[in-house]
Amino acid sequence: MYLTKEEEKILDGEFGEGIQKAMELIVALGEINEAERLVSIGSAQVSGVSYKTIGDAGIEFLKDWSKCKVRVLTTLNPAGIDLENWKKFRISNSFVEKQKKIINYFREMGILISCTCTPYLIGNLPRFGEHIAWAESSAVVFANSVLGARSNRESGISALACAIVGKTPLYGMHLKENREAELLVKVSADLREQADYSALGYYIARHFNQIPRFTNITPTLDELKALSASLGIGAINMFQIEGVTPEISGDGLEKIEIGDREIEEVYEELSSCEDYDIICVGCPHCSLEELRRLKRIKTEKKVWVYTARQNKWFFENAIFDTCMVVSPLEDMGIEGIATNSAKAAFYCRNLSNLDVKFAPIRELL
Repeated sequence: MYLTKEEEKILDGEFGEGIQKAMELIVALGEINEAERLVSIGSAQVSGVSYKTIGDAGIEFLKDWSKCKVRVLTTLNPAGIDLENWKKFRISNSFVEKQKKIINYFREMGILISCTCTPYLIGNLPRFGEHIAWAESSAVVFANSVLGARSNRESGISALACAIVGKTPLYGMHLKENREAELLVKVSADLREQADYSALGYYIARHFNQIPRFTNITPTLDELKALSASLGIGAINMFQIEGVTPEISGDGLEKIEIGDREIEEVYEELSSCEDYDIICVGCPHCSLEELRRLKRIKTEKKVWVYTARQNKWFFENAIFDTCMVVSPLEDMGIEGIATNSAKAAFYCRNLSNLDVKFAPIRELL
């Protein structure tokens, strides 16, 4: 793989041991994937922020890297707790202390403590064609598909390494030829709200690996967000919709049709209970429009709404910095949740071992 003189100096350790380790990692990643060279990135989004998901080994890794400084705008995925209001919840002091240690290490690196899975809604908004290194699966799909940016689905470690070096290997979704659709999806199902789009993405992710081009749908911003999140459960990092996404390319597509039966199949697959402790909304984090709609709904049911801290001024009762997937709900006495997110339903069952009810928000409320 070709390296510039500056890149070779970084790899040789002339700029310090920390950035040298980061460069070694991304060069190895590039060589494995047969990248011709590195490209500069505009931003990074780092995952692996919750103590629940990275544990003590993750803390030790971040401690070793904490003296490095990032070279580009870098934002964080959700943590395991609401960093300010964690006392409202039954979370152990040990978990809180270790979570704060993780956050402090990221802060030392110069990373913005955003703690949201929707960085594009709080200021980390890449331009069309811009190379980025994002690790959050739903944000990667959204950035590639809706914004036309260029990102592979990085791991938390590789995204951090790219942020420190300011570059990423040129392969995968960074190359135009890998961004062409291969699957034409005619949607005949009656999609009425976000949960339906979430179910659509989940069905495609579970049965196909190709980049899909959807027809016969006109999703809103929040529905695009839901579609991106559930597609990210599988190996798909991009989709196309005529008139919505900025890139439409690919010929000779395999054709399939998704009707009401397939959507209902997803609701049934992801639901394991009818009784639950709380309703969780905000996977990915709620936008201002979602919050506006939720404020207008009056219900006696217990609803936990997750969003970015930047929205605190608008929805004070929301939960910030975390989400239902990476917080230790199972250790807080919660046995079952209801949600309108296929991604949340999938991971809460498989990661947290919770019972789940997946349904449209109008049904839950």
